[in-house]
Amino acid sequence: MAFASKKEDESGLSSYYNNKTTVIQEARVFNDTPVSPRKCRALLTRIVYLLYIGETFGTQEATTLFFGTTKLFQNKDSALRQAVYLAIKELATTAEDVIMVTSSIMKDMQANSDVIYRPNAIRALCRIIDPSMAQGVERFFKAAIVDRNPSISTAALVSAYHLFPFAKDVVKRWVNEAQEAVNAKSSASFFGSSSGGGGYLGFGGGAKEQSGHQPIQSTSYIAQYHALGLLYLIRQQDRMAVTKMIQQLGGGKSGAGTTLKNAMALCMLIRYASKVIEEDPNVQRQMIELLEGWLRHKSDMVNFEAARAICESKHVQPQQLTKSIAVLQLFLSSPKPVLKFAATRTLAALALTHPQPVATCNVDLEALIADPNRSVATYAITTLLKTGNEASVDRLIKQITGFMAEISDEFKVIIVDAVRSLCLKFPSKHSSMLTFLSGVLRDEGGYDFKRAVVEAMFDMIKFIPDSKEQALSHLCEFIEDCEFTKLSVRILHLLGLEGPKSPQPAKYIRFIYNRVVLENATVRAAAVTSLAKFGVNSNEPSLKRSVSVLLRRCLDDVDDEVRDRAALYLKVFDEEPLAATYVKEESVFSLAALEAKLVAYVKDPAAAQEPLDVSSVPKISRAQAAQEAARPSSLDTIGAPVAKSTSPAPQAPTAAEKQSAYVQQLAEVPEFASYGAVINSTATPAQLTESETEYQVTCVKHIFKEHIVFQASFNVSNTIPDTVLEQVSVIMTPQDEEIGLTEDFIIPLPSLTSATSPGIVYVSFTRIDPRHTPFGNLRKKGMKMSTRWKDVELSAGGDYIVPSYATFGSEWDRMRSGPNATETFLLGAMDSLKAACDSIIEVLHMEPLGGSETPTSESVHTLQLSGLATGGAGKVLARCRMTYSRGTGVTIELSVRAEKQEVVDLVVAAIA
Repeated sequence: MAFASKKEDESGLSSYYNNKTTVIQEARVFNDTPVSPRKCRALLTRIVYLLYIGETFGTQEATTLFFGTTKLFQNKDSALRQAVYLAIKELATTAEDVIMVTSSIMKDMQANSDVIYRPNAIRALCRIIDPSMAQGVERFFKAAIVDRNPSISTAALVSAYHLFPFAKDVVKRWVNEAQEAVNAKSSASFFGSSSGGGGYLGFGGGAKEQSGHQPIQSTSYIAQYHALGLLYLIRQQDRMAVTKMIQQLGGGKSGAGTTLKNAMALCMLIRYASKVIEEDPNVQRQMIELLEGWLRHKSDMVNFEAARAICESKHVQPQQLTKSIAVLQLFLSSPKPVLKFAATRTLAALALTHPQPVATCNVDLEALIADPNRSVATYAITTLLKTGNEASVDRLIKQITGFMAEISDEFKVIIVDAVRSLCLKFPSKHSSMLTFLSGVLRDEGGYDFKRAVVEAMFDMIKFIPDSKEQALSHLCEFIEDCEFTKLSVRILHLLGLEGPKSPQPAKYIRFIYNRVVLENATVRAAAVTSLAKFGVNSNEPSLKRSVSVLLRRCLDDVDDEVRDRAALYLKVFDEEPLAATYVKEESVFSLAALEAKLVAYVKDPAAAQEPLDVSSVPKISRAQAAQEAARPSSLDTIGAPVAKSTSPAPQAPTAAEKQSAYVQQLAEVPEFASYGAVINSTATPAQLTESETEYQVTCVKHIFKEHIVFQASFNVSNTIPDTVLEQVSVIMTPQDEEIGLTEDFIIPLPSLTSATSPGIVYVSFTRIDPRHTPFGNLRKKGMKMSTRWKDVELSAGGDYIVPSYATFGSEWDRMRSGPNATETFLLGAMDSLKAACDSIIEVLHMEPLGGSETPTSESVHTLQLSGLATGGAGKVLARCRMTYSRGTGVTIELSVRAEKQEVVDLVVAAIA
């Protein structure tokens, strides 16, 4: 854990008193004879304080202070001795030769030492010793872990956490002692000391210092919490061992037989159970039964943790939520604010996926709208917005307006997101919700809050056509006083897209031109582009002339970007082809895909003899291009699956970036040098093995002009590190002999261990007739590994069509006279239009356009798709008109237009 520096908080006398130079000079007090415990304790406190606020000591300074501090080991003052341990533990990371004090520390670790020193000595020792010395002190730590004194036991267990990354093999041998600490059932006792009058530091759970050496009873069982964490740390790579540990410590379905008496330990066990539920589907039912048993525990902490775990699980059915929601409902009426806050926040998150079960708590949630704790009230109203019906919308909006000014921006964002979801759920109430959003947009707030409101309005414009005029008017008023450049630019871009399509486009021009007069250069440039779109897309000659006059005034702007844009657009007004390319066109080349194409073109001598053909490079929208430009390069991050990690995952690379990475990877294999450029590589590797097997295998298909290469990546998560696999290969044979593929060769993996994972095996096939598109399954006949295998399928979408953005209306009309086909299909297994859209997009692997992937009606919808056929076959568009009726399913009218007939047949066959 890193603390922010607090040095700037000091001033005056305190700054001088806690000055590093002053502290180092006063360190001579450690050498006084006799030693003054009071002065030494005060100086040690100042040293620890300086380290806490972020002050750093040089190596020489830290070493001087460290060894000056160690001279106090012989002092009999217990409080001073404990302060010494705190100081040397913090200075040990910077000072040199700290191992020299090991013998002094170990003297205080002896069983016959005063119990007040042992916990601090244990904590200091794990920071002092070298990892290679861990085995030498192993017996001391083992004895300390099973000590009946919880202060000593917890100190040893926590120290084991710090030692584990450097001495895994040694710490793993302490599993029996950790298990014994978990199973401890009797109340522990330890002895305090009154010598020195300074008390002592350490865990004790409610213990108080007594005079003399009196036994002090502790019923906190805190050692169980730390011991359980250490057991999991040791066993976390063995899923079966973790599952068995949870079942043994869980105490059965009721949870009454558990050996864990500490509430925090039970909460930790519940979190481990939740992780197992997500990773292992075979034990989901048993784990959920355990969680339901803990709902009846006497501790509110355990009740809530179990309820939250059930509610957050992705594998729980709605009927399994009843008991956990009942527990959370009881918390809603609790007098404790923390329980009400926890319950409302959990219910608010659950309402996103299961609003109907949460609706049973609406009466209790409405009572919390007036709660004095505004955080509780915020989550209560947010949950009601997600679970309420259409009749309650106006009443809820009125209640929200009353306390928006009393909450922080963080909670305002939560409420705005809930209002956006509610508006999409009940489009007929858009007017009142837009009025609410425009009102809060005028309130004080930061960038994140204002951005959330603007994004909500954008979504309403996109999905609710009736709200467009009202929303655009509110946005125009907002940019008059908007202080955030990014938001102004986004709104101007939207006005340029939607304004020319409105019945009265001229009314927006005044707001746009005001930005040219009053704003900074970035906003002025965006306003010029927006004005140009009005001039190009408008059918009124008078409007075009007015826009031309305004753009000519921009030629005198002080910023060259504004002047250049104005000059460009004035030029394209007179030439329709230029206007279509530079103003009307909403797509651009994907930079990652274009880079991959250029790399392949430069490295292929045969291709370099001809001009570069960019017709096969997919396009993306300008909004996607802006996001892609902000992404880090991932050319060296693709190639094979990686082991699971607990660290935050980086942003997933796009399909184009993966394609670029695969091109670079295949170029390093000399056997593929004569194959030419890669036409396409599958964006998502196919999982060939079950998730619980020790050897994880995935497959990526690379499509060349006359060849297909299957790249099998092996990711070893073997629990036996000494296992070595040699000459690993994959044997693949077509399931259908008429598939038109013949095997060329296999590039095996010489050896594979957990240290060299992941490894890659290549299997190459030649297409007998390159004009023929191979379909069917490829089945593995043999493998030198004991794993269960799945089939690899060559499909139309994922292998021969790549997503590509296009302006659907104009492209659809342009391709009217080309190859086309229209077929009708019935998808009886689909229970909604959304499920049908997702399935069609997955099968065809095409780009959904205009937000058509999200149906706005439950009965009728039109899905628009665009793609690029590989091998230079050109563009392909698909329009799916869908109707849904209960009992029948989804009926689809599929219309396909492409530049070549074989591509049309390919798309129709994929759906059929």
